[in-house]
Amino acid sequence: MEFKHYSVLLDETIEHLNIKPDGIYVDGTLGGGGHAYHVCKRLDTGRFFGIDQDDAAIAAAGERLSVYGDKVCIIRNNYRNMKAALMEQGVTGVDGIVLDLGVSSYQLDTEERGFSYRFDAELDMRMDRRQSMTAKDIVNGYSEMDLYRIIRDYGEDNFAKNIAKHIVKARQDKPIETTGELNEIIKAAIPAKMRQNGHPSKRTYQAIRIECNRELEVLREALDDLVDLLNPGGRLCIITFHSLEDRIVKTAFKNKENPCTCPSEFPVCVCGKVPEGTVVTRKPILPSKEELEVNSRSKSAKLRVFEKK
Repeated sequence: MEFKHYSVLLDETIEHLNIKPDGIYVDGTLGGGGHAYHVCKRLDTGRFFGIDQDDAAIAAAGERLSVYGDKVCIIRNNYRNMKAALMEQGVTGVDGIVLDLGVSSYQLDTEERGFSYRFDAELDMRMDRRQSMTAKDIVNGYSEMDLYRIIRDYGEDNFAKNIAKHIVKARQDKPIETTGELNEIIKAAIPAKMRQNGHPSKRTYQAIRIECNRELEVLREALDDLVDLLNPGGRLCIITFHSLEDRIVKTAFKNKENPCTCPSEFPVCVCGKVPEGTVVTRKPILPSKEELEVNSRSKSAKLRVFEKK
């Protein structure tokens, strides 16, 4: 299957990267290479590094970006390891970084990857297939309290408690192996009249995927390194699709701009913490009406941008 992914907020991201023809740029969530292609198009003597943990993404982006020759270096890794991965390539500073934290259309539309409630397939949801833990391990191995916590926090589902209870009850008879089995369990846990607002499994699947891939943990751990990597004037552009992701990015950017920890009554700062840069986007950039018409999956996307001092 061809690796397809609509590049959300593409024009806005490219514009805010302020690409210099001789700069060094990194896409930490390379996917099919959509954002990457448009970055490379604007480079002259500059270099581009694409990082992704998904083997299918690496293959697809490699093919798409091959026209740019040795300007491009593609690395299979998690963006949390970006600093070390770039150091191995002799790079210690970059002029721009992009993260598009959404799951790709390819991952959702490839049945055997087990990301989607639309197909009956084995529960998987790993973005990096070298990883041992799968969605099946979470569904069958987590306690009722832990399942409730992730469905409530990551899925923001009002029926999280009942869904967790139904999952634990169902797996007492036999392990839950497939997306089809999980769909039926979730459906039974949600009152019929409440199933009108989209697919009943949507929020639970999102929660399990976030937990399986440690998405929020990775984001939190990576942000300091990403800002450290930027050269003066360099920009970090992050596209989020979940309120918790957005909050992590918003808070981190705010703290980088104003790191002072002194009590408000102090007349002058004595903590010695200095700003690392400026938040470019006071409010997040949202998809245009035109983009929403073309790609409904972009509706929860938010772009935030930080510029290094």
